[in-house]
Amino acid sequence: MKIATVSDLHIDRNDAFIEWDLEKQLTDRLYEHKVDCLLIAGDVSNHYDTTHRFLKKLEEISGIPVLFVPGNHDYWARDHDIVNTNEIDQFFNRQSYSLVGRPKLFGDDLAVVGTPGWYDYGYGNHEKYSKEDFEKKQYGFASWNDRHYVNWGRSDQTVSQDMLDQLLQDLEAVKDRQVILMTHVATHPEFVIPLPHRVYNYANAFLGARAYEKLYDLYPNITFSIMGHVHLRKTVRDERRTFISACVGNHKHWKIKDFTTQLNKSMVTFTTS
Repeated sequence: MKIATVSDLHIDRNDAFIEWDLEKQLTDRLYEHKVDCLLIAGDVSNHYDTTHRFLKKLEEISGIPVLFVPGNHDYWARDHDIVNTNEIDQFFNRQSYSLVGRPKLFGDDLAVVGTPGWYDYGYGNHEKYSKEDFEKKQYGFASWNDRHYVNWGRSDQTVSQDMLDQLLQDLEAVKDRQVILMTHVATHPEFVIPLPHRVYNYANAFLGARAYEKLYDLYPNITFSIMGHVHLRKTVRDERRTFISACVGNHKHWKIKDFTTQLNKSMVTFTTS
């Protein structure tokens, strides 16, 4: 089975650099590579409805399964009135493209399992900063925007654990299958910034969930792990599995200011056995 993955499209932030229909661009690329299923690891846009409409249109015109886990930007309440992030989460979880509580089964041997995941501060430098420091999401004059636009009504670490608990249930349900795991946040130390680092001593706290690393020991049937969020384009392999981050990212960081070019550079395809 041929799988493609991409994340962090940020179609609203990158809109000025998208020269023609993005859903058609993606579909053409999927057809070109004879892809059977597309995995999108979050951060399509800053508005849940923009993200939803994009995914449904892409699903319709591509004719293949499009599976998705939301990223922190997809949860943002900046341009609409839904301030309870749990409502947006429930909206996404009701959709056909959602994986939360519903692993996608292919044939008798393969499953795709996913969760947004949420950062647990585990990758931050705890020698320099306390849990209370990370909870402020404030570094000097700069702040982590989730502080302003995301409201779970409970702590980040509680959200992260709640999502991990659901993920453990889903993985247990498919423990006899080969599994492709998809999260938005990083779940492997190779996908955060090496410490010490002046800025990322603090910012790494919001890039991933260190507690999720145990999944790779608990479930050796995870053969691929897909991540987003960190705006890296990176593939790491060990003796058991392949880890992939295929982020388009923000145009501010592109050398070539063209979305199609960046999409082609970032999307990764692979074949399951």
